[in-house]
Order: sequence, then structure tokens, then C-alpha cells
Amino acid sequence: MTRPDASFPSTAKPQTQNKQPGIESQMDPKPIFEHPEYNKSGGRLDQKVAIITGGDSGIGRAVSIAYAKEGAKVVIVYYDEVEDAEETKRIIEAHQGECLLIQGDISDPKFCEAVVSKTMSTFNQINILVNNAAVQYPQNDLTLIKDEDLHKTFAVNFFGPFYLTRAVLPHLTEGDCIINTTSITAYEGNETLIDYSSTKGALTSFTRSLATNLAKKKIRVNAVVPGPIWTPLIPASFDAQKVSQHGANTALGRMGQPVEFGAAYVFLASNDASYMTGATLHINGGSIINC
Repeated sequence: MTRPDASFPSTAKPQTQNKQPGIESQMDPKPIFEHPEYNKSGGRLDQKVAIITGGDSGIGRAVSIAYAKEGAKVVIVYYDEVEDAEETKRIIEAHQGECLLIQGDISDPKFCEAVVSKTMSTFNQINILVNNAAVQYPQNDLTLIKDEDLHKTFAVNFFGPFYLTRAVLPHLTEGDCIINTTSITAYEGNETLIDYSSTKGALTSFTRSLATNLAKKKIRVNAVVPGPIWTPLIPASFDAQKVSQHGANTALGRMGQPVEFGAAYVFLASNDASYMTGATLHINGGSIINC
């Protein structure tokens, strides 16, 4: 039997985008967010409501679709990628799922409160929060990092998850969960993503500390750590040559696809992960992380 990933592209064509966090519909090849051999529906998230930031594209799109196929009602929070968000909603509804789109900036605590308010007024419950949205602004030298980019990176990548988690927490009960998307850069470092790596390190510590804090309430907090994955953030961040080599130096010799993440997020949100909190799942094509 042929492996389903055998047909996945090893690398991307040279390309760039000029705006963060990137537009999926402009990518070539398109990221693979759904495949018949991945994330087969099993009803593991029936009657649950999930808020997913950055759920319009990339890993977030794959997770949104996987959750919907497992029976969850999905709330996608996105910045301004309207076309990507509408397409993700269309796919979810084609699977007979329910999807609510909310546009705005998670670095604004008032907006995060509004997300929770709108979710509660629509679905009357929240069970899963996936903090997934992120931006990055590569620089070859620390002295070249602009204050504006530094503040934006922390505002979206760390303060946003903090604000939204704070707003969601009063509505979570025993058995509910929070899942944070961190990054391999938090563990290995990255010479051109110093500020981005720092935000993901902060999010890793946030995951572990919050897991300890909420354990007595039986609310689980875990993280997923992507390696080099083909998402809109890549062409929106790097030059065409670097984009064309994305993931080529991994042990598996290729970039990862968003569809290869859905099952991990479903697992962490389901009862199958009932004895996991403060944990991290590394999905990176073969890099060995011992911490």
C-alpha cells in the first residue's frame, strides 16, 4: 500500500508574500489541509465548541476541519484574511459542520472578550481553546529588529493567547482544555527569528505553568510544536530562495503539511488525552527534542 504522504511535495516553489500572516489562496503549491487517509471522523468531539485563532489557514484550517469532522462546533478567529476564512467555513459546512467566523485583532484584550461573548451568545458554551495565530518578522541581526515589529510579535504571539485564555477561562469546566501552538524555534532557537522564538518560549512556559494552575479544576493545558510546515506564514516571512528550501533539511527530507497536524489536536482535545496536561507534542519531520 502506498503511503498517503508519498504524494506530498518535498519543497515549495520560490515565492514571497508581502503581508503577515500570509494568504493561503496565493500559495503554490497549496497547503494540504485535508486528505481521505487523515483525520477520519469518529465523533470524538461531539457537542463541543472550539475557538481556534488563525483557524482560517495553515495548521489552523486543518485543525478547524478536523474538529468539525469530529463533531465540534468551530469558531474561527482571524485577522483580515477574509477569502481564506470564508473558504474554510465553506469546507466545514460541506461536512455538515457549524462554523462561526469572527474577524479582529487578538492583541486587543477587548476584542478577545468580544470573541468569548459572541461565542457564548451563539453556542452557549466553550470547551476547547486553540491558541494558534502568530506572526514573525525575520532579521539577521538583533540591532535591526524594529520596536514596532518586536511589540507586534509579542502582542499577537503571546499577549493574544494570554488575553483570550483569560477571557475564556470562566466558561471552561472540568474536562475542557486549552491547546497552544508553539514552535521548534522555542527549543532549538533560530538566528533570524530571535523575537519570534522568544514568544514561543514564553508560550511554552505559559502552557506548563497554566497546566499546573488548572490541574485542580481538571482543565487540561497542552501544546503542539510544529517544525517546518507549509503554511502562509512561510512565504509571508522569507525570501523566495529560502521558501524553496523550506523543510528540505529535515530527517524526512520534506516540509510538513497542515493535514499532518489535525489528529494531534483532536487527540489533545478528546478524552483520549484525559491523563495529559502540561505536555508537548513535537511534529517536526525528525528533529530530536530532549526537553
